[in-house]
Amino acid sequence: MVRVLVADDHPVYREGVARAISERTGLELVGVAADGREAMTGIRTSSTATSGSRSRMPGLSGIDIVAEIARERIPTRVLLLSAQSDEQLIFDGVSVGASGYLLKDSDRSDICAAVEAIAAGRAVLAPEAQTALAQGVRLRGAAQGPAISEREREVLALTADGLSAPQIGARLHLSPATVKSHLQNVYEKLGVSDRAAAVATAIRLGLLE
Repeated sequence: MVRVLVADDHPVYREGVARAISERTGLELVGVAADGREAMTGIRTSSTATSGSRSRMPGLSGIDIVAEIARERIPTRVLLLSAQSDEQLIFDGVSVGASGYLLKDSDRSDICAAVEAIAAGRAVLAPEAQTALAQGVRLRGAAQGPAISEREREVLALTADGLSAPQIGARLHLSPATVKSHLQNVYEKLGVSDRAAAVATAIRLGLLE
């Protein structure tokens, strides 16, 4: 039995997906969440195998949830649900470890099938997401310098302004640990080992103004 938590800040949509999950043989609905922080609490406490999460939510976005899960090494896979095939969202989500990306107007049966697929270790991308992701990879491959996500860029920009991890977390509604995780990812991508070098390198590569 695959244990599933559904997270979305739109109650009608959230309840619709939750109902489809609960009625699907082989899937067990263990909870619903109206925002990212509530979703993370449910994931930590319910031994959830998979989570269907909206890519943009109050508190923590679906992408932030994926990053938190990876940082805490929680054995939960995440299917991101979005109203749009935004190339940046898709790239950011997949790069931090999302197992799937579907549009919110997907048929409920397709969402259930995607949950089953990612629980079995397979990746699931909507056709629109595949196209957007391929385009993003091509653009990044052609661009000079490493690709950093929009969230990583925000964290780095605030770092350049002299803010500490707790201050950045308060500004972006992230935990200090998540901020540090984003910074560590930036260090690895830029090939540096501290904040000053990261900022200097990012400015030199045109990643920061």
